[in-house]
Amino acid sequence: MTLLPDRSIAVVLGTRPEIIKLAGTVRLLGDAARVVYTGQHYDPELSGIFFDEFGMPRPDVHVGIGAERRGTQIGRATVGFDDLFAEDRPLAVVVQGDTNTVAAGALAANAAEIPLVHVEAGLRSFDRRMPEEHNRVIADHLAERCLAATAVNRENLLAERIDDERIVMTGNTIVEAVKRLMPEPGERSEILARFDIESGRYVLSTFHRPENVDDPTNLRRILVELANLPIPVVLPLHPRTVRRIEEFDMGEALSHLIVVDPIGYRDFLALGSESAFLVSDSGGVQEEVSVYKRPLIVVRRSTERPEVLGTFAELVEPGPGIGQIAAAWIENLDDVHGRLAQLASPYGDASAPELTVNAIAEVSDA
Repeated sequence: MTLLPDRSIAVVLGTRPEIIKLAGTVRLLGDAARVVYTGQHYDPELSGIFFDEFGMPRPDVHVGIGAERRGTQIGRATVGFDDLFAEDRPLAVVVQGDTNTVAAGALAANAAEIPLVHVEAGLRSFDRRMPEEHNRVIADHLAERCLAATAVNRENLLAERIDDERIVMTGNTIVEAVKRLMPEPGERSEILARFDIESGRYVLSTFHRPENVDDPTNLRRILVELANLPIPVVLPLHPRTVRRIEEFDMGEALSHLIVVDPIGYRDFLALGSESAFLVSDSGGVQEEVSVYKRPLIVVRRSTERPEVLGTFAELVEPGPGIGQIAAAWIENLDDVHGRLAQLASPYGDASAPELTVNAIAEVSDA
């Protein structure tokens, strides 16, 4: 990589997944990275602890947007980035994923005519009801470099007539993050003891997407299905989900679940890797399970990660399908785990952060 001047690359992020997936890139950039944080995950339990856990430097700049409507978040962040880039122009702007922060970073970089690098480009759910779909399309079409994790992502970009020379195949940075942060077996045992659960004899579940937690029918269906599973379910509750459960008066549905506060990433990896299986609506978890080889029930109407469907993940909408898939897995759990252990992750090896930095350096030198 070409040596870059100090604080010359603006790395824009605002949520927990962005911190997780960009930590390796920031570490390799070293003094060249200027971390710009929007606080889109405004709860410190969902963001602050992750800077510390990854040994990632606290942000150089904080562009606060907080818990606002989507349009307000994008508007405020775009103005904040525009002011920042006018005052201290970076050589390149890096965004990751499909958040409101990503859309704002892409718009501001484009307005300032600064090269944009979009990490995790080319994901498509083809579901226009998802705000994330619009955010990722904006970033891809404005980016100077679209860093695609898989061949499927690359084909999606080409289908939208994004020039091949703008596309770089890197794999997904999540692979490096999981491998680097996964606790050793002894530490995993200690973490399980803290939650009073046994390896392979529980389910780990998370939910936060509006389609699930803002819809009382869907939320109740999910909670009922989880409560009816024949093995314990550990459920770290996202603040959004807590608010909705209180609003819909569903507290009683939690009585059969092991409800815990949001947990750190290393704890989550330990719980996921030692679980029987996972049930979640998270995009990142769909990638992570392919690294530590556990099956996942994805409770959503669509997914932008088809690479894991039919192998590491099964897609189902809220309702009885959750229990049906779970029952089949529980009956043959050793076989399911053994089969997945033989499969390679579709998201590559641990080299994505290095390839990402090379792509950043290339546009910065142009």
